[in-house]
Amino acid sequence: MKHINPALKFVIAFLILASCNQAPEEASLLASEIQEIKTEFAPDKRVALFDVSVEKNDTSYILKGESNMPDAINTFKEKLRSQNIDFVDSIQLLPAADLNGLTNAVINISVANLRSNPKHSAELATQATLGTPVKVLKKEGSWYYIQTPDKYLSWVDDGGIELMDVQRFKEWKSGDKVIYTKTYGHAYDAVDEKDIVSDLVAGDVLEFVKLSDDHFVAAFPDGRIALIRNDEAESYVGWLRDMNRNPENLVNTSKTLMGVPYLWGGTSTKGMDCSGFTKTIYFLNGMVIPRDASQQVHTGLQTDEDGNFDNLEKGDLLFFGRKVTDSTKEKVVHVGMWIGNNEFIHASNMVRVSSIDPNADNYDEYNLNRYLRTKRILKAEDKDLIDLTQTSVFK
Repeated sequence: MKHINPALKFVIAFLILASCNQAPEEASLLASEIQEIKTEFAPDKRVALFDVSVEKNDTSYILKGESNMPDAINTFKEKLRSQNIDFVDSIQLLPAADLNGLTNAVINISVANLRSNPKHSAELATQATLGTPVKVLKKEGSWYYIQTPDKYLSWVDDGGIELMDVQRFKEWKSGDKVIYTKTYGHAYDAVDEKDIVSDLVAGDVLEFVKLSDDHFVAAFPDGRIALIRNDEAESYVGWLRDMNRNPENLVNTSKTLMGVPYLWGGTSTKGMDCSGFTKTIYFLNGMVIPRDASQQVHTGLQTDEDGNFDNLEKGDLLFFGRKVTDSTKEKVVHVGMWIGNNEFIHASNMVRVSSIDPNADNYDEYNLNRYLRTKRILKAEDKDLIDLTQTSVFK
């Protein structure tokens, strides 16, 4: 073997060491850039998807994962280019191409159970009622990953939705609608009401076909035709036109749900959790609010954080949980709605009324001790609040 110049040995060793050190430094930089993008574009994974990772091959980095936010992907790639980092872009931008244009859908049953993973045994993340339009992002087996109007991301089985291409979805949106307003009922096959087509819950929306003497004739998203008692439903446009969203009506709506059982993930009159209850109250008064209590607390106008309940108005939302300490962050875990007379209504075991008055039979010491603050949704202007009288979610 030929003798190698000591100086050359030093240069070779330096280059090897430099190349070994460069990869960890770049990997650390990439991890930092991914976290920055998540913080900017997808701080809440319940409503925004940026699931991206990086792998190293011999010559460059491979960007893997998926996202439904093109701006986030483009910003990430621009950051890498500005750092002179070579990469291969293998990020899948959703909606997925194999959906073949069926990137819209409408909930096709009275209440669809939306799961955290594509299987029936997965956690019930939330629900969506009949007629709710959703974005379809990808498919896995017989399950579809969807996003609801409040931006919540979840999985639904193929029996819960009717897939639509752009044209069919446009036709569905532009058609006249009927909204079911009774707490619970049915759609029938004929005027004699002997055969049931489907059950219905408050807030279900169907396509209007015609009006008969005692029934609306309406169509489900999959084309099924059914009759609905006209004293249990309204024209959707008329319902919005006559909407009188005020504190008293919010209270009246909440009282129609008394005794409805608690259901983790529920947002319908079949069963609801605490935030599903407040969400349903507002939806039946023409407003879509965020899904979870920890999201709802960031909307509206703050009216109290000191337990001064004299400042509250009917319809205000009260939030409960773990208070911030020197070592722990605040954690919002429960929400209810103020109804006056020192009382609030909430879903806890069932929908029920509790009091902050120690002398009341329904005094709720437990929740009073973990009270955090109150927010006013009714009079707020907020990007996370959807006023159905001002938008075209269902029309």
